Amino acid sequence: MAEEKLKKFKKFCVLTCGFTFYLLSFAFSGYALNLDKLKVYLLEGDYKGAISEGERLIAGDAHSDELYYILGLSYLKDGNYLRACDIFEIILKEFKNSEFGDEARLGLGDTYFLRGDFVKAEDCYKDLIESNPQTRLKAQAYCRLSQTGYKNGNMQQGKEYLDKLKQDFPLNLESMLNKDLYPLSDSSSDTYYTVQVGSFTNITNARNLTEKLIQKGYPAYMEEASFKGKASYRVRVGKLRLRQEILTLENKLSREGYPTKICP
Repeated sequence: MAEEKLKKFKKFCVLTCGFTFYLLSFAFSGYALNLDKLKVYLLEGDYKGAISEGERLIAGDAHSDELYYILGLSYLKDGNYLRACDIFEIILKEFKNSEFGDEARLGLGDTYFLRGDFVKAEDCYKDLIESNPQTRLKAQAYCRLSQTGYKNGNMQQGKEYLDKLKQDFPLNLESMLNKDLYPLSDSSSDTYYTVQVGSFTNITNARNLTEKLIQKGYPAYMEEASFKGKASYRVRVGKLRLRQEILTLENKLSREGYPTKICP
């Protein structure tokens, strides 16, 4: 049963985070058992349990790069990006030859990306590729560099890395999931873009969000759509023609916690 859970754990990490775990052998079976318990917490989505167990092990002077990596990933999944950032930096500074070095660089970049600091995130992803051109995480790095390019308004970079992802890793999961990543094409006089921040089947919920956004000063509005005979109500903000303007608006709304999507 334990072995089956660990196999599922490895698959979970690869599919949901783009990270690969390598199970290590330890001199003391008790320590290995505790680390396995930590992994099961993460597998089951109990990030606070994983954090508690990981911090307990560190407080007991049980230090290893794998322990720190799992702990950093747990903080990342739990939304504590600052602590996750600290943990990943410890791996890079104190475990120079760690086999989790690439994962730590990717994780560090993700902590900045999720905080909206796309410039620092881009630096981390580029550092990952430059420090190890043969990294097994190159597809994930390409995908994230494409996203940071679009987030920073650098459409050329966004397209360049997405093309690399499609060309070099056509069957990779990242490539399949992001095959339609291009958020904007060249704008024309007949085209405008808007940021969608919600879609509801309940019109009251849509109206409440629209009014809330308007009260904040956003040019929000509601559109009705139909799918398979069922009505839905989309809440959108702005009607802009310039790519940089819509990206700036999307970035601002995203920072405020709204689930954003740029739509033509």
